[in-house]
Amino acid sequence: MIAVLNRLVEYLEQHLVEEIDVADVASRLGTTEYHVRRMFSSLAGMPLSEYIRRRRMAVAAAEVLGTGQLLDIAIRYGYGSTEAFNRAFRSVHGVSPAEVRRSGGPLRTQPQLRFRLTVEGNTPMDTRIIDRPAFRLIGHAARVPLIHEGANPHIQAHIASLPPEEHARLKELGDTEPTGLLQVSADVDPDYTEGSELTYLHGVAVGGATAVPADLDVIEVPAGTWAVFRTEGPYPGALQSAWAATATDWFPSNPWRLRSGPSIVAVLERSADFSRATCELWLPVERSAS
Repeated sequence: MIAVLNRLVEYLEQHLVEEIDVADVASRLGTTEYHVRRMFSSLAGMPLSEYIRRRRMAVAAAEVLGTGQLLDIAIRYGYGSTEAFNRAFRSVHGVSPAEVRRSGGPLRTQPQLRFRLTVEGNTPMDTRIIDRPAFRLIGHAARVPLIHEGANPHIQAHIASLPPEEHARLKELGDTEPTGLLQVSADVDPDYTEGSELTYLHGVAVGGATAVPADLDVIEVPAGTWAVFRTEGPYPGALQSAWAATATDWFPSNPWRLRSGPSIVAVLERSADFSRATCELWLPVERSAS
């Protein structure tokens, strides 16, 4: 995966002024757009779309400092007007192209990325690969913003709004793996952009033939393969660290890639104050082409 990301970066560098079809590039590199966007975001610390925008504006700055017409530069970099180009330029550099022409800066350069794999081997990952038939995730869903670190207050508020008896009712309805009350994230932005919206469902898993009460939301999950990571420790810190390690350590070292689908957290055990927990992180995967 590290080699694929570096080849992607090289391709982007050679085609910065063109419209980039990430799905087509990913396919030619032997992977999928979904997987490459998620891995890029996790390893680079920014969405792929944001990196492309920053690199374009970094390279465009050199032309802005020249004598060419700003409209010609805007069109060259894919913008239909100087106004649209000005907005993109300012969002990266903090100043307009006209200001840069007058004063020469300031400019914020986005260097070309290089990905390297550092193997430490001091954090074994408790993982299992399982095939599951189609099942359903049922419960109470809400649209919430994505937050990378720490507890998500929007999710906390959603769960707190449910009466205690509803948690017990959901647990009784669950009849298949993943077991217990589940934290489900679906419809996640492939770039994993912080602040983007996702569907969060608090619920359980049931078999495809199980009758579902009409008042519950349903996410249909097709048959497929899952990588299941077990974590123990401070909550949610240990879980979030394991999630990050899947991108930095596990996927680059194993012949699997992410496929589209919900990610699921099953809380197996927890302390009374929920400061510590044993969890399973379920990620939908498929075998890599290479």
